[in-house]
Amino acid sequence: MKISYKQLLPKINTFIFDVDGVLTNGMLTIMPDGELVRHMNVKDGYAIKTALNRGFRICIISGGTNKAVKSRLTALGIHDIYLGAHDKIKQYSELVDKYDLKPENVIYMGDDIPDSLVMQKVSLPCCPNDAVPEIQKISKYISDKKGGEGCVRDIIEQVLRVQDKWENYYEAEV
Repeated sequence: MKISYKQLLPKINTFIFDVDGVLTNGMLTIMPDGELVRHMNVKDGYAIKTALNRGFRICIISGGTNKAVKSRLTALGIHDIYLGAHDKIKQYSELVDKYDLKPENVIYMGDDIPDSLVMQKVSLPCCPNDAVPEIQKISKYISDKKGGEGCVRDIIEQVLRVQDKWENYYEAEV
């Protein structure tokens, strides 16, 4: 019998996110000097900050290397940020060893093929609704939000609500 993804939410204590296509909309603005500019959703930032303040672990594993992205994520309070990760399973394994992570406690949200191996290792692989079909196929939850448009907040808020850690929380500064 297939269980609902909602039955997995009470055990979650760790979120792992890709950046491009998840925390951003996957679009790049190329500036005249060649810098690549990404757009992030402040509501995702609020949810990340709230989860961190409530004791959840947030980790980033991304193939991108943008310094501004790292600056934003660090400002939100994320410590485990792996950029330039082309073999994401390696960084995932480091996190498992570092924190003694159990698959049943982990969500991974990705949107494209490089995320697939890690997504198959966690209990709750999920994706934005504009993820590639291969990722949607292996996801146990597909957000109704697109990448960069609140999909991160969507899954974080669901977990925090189920665990009674969302309501009346206004200390997160983004």
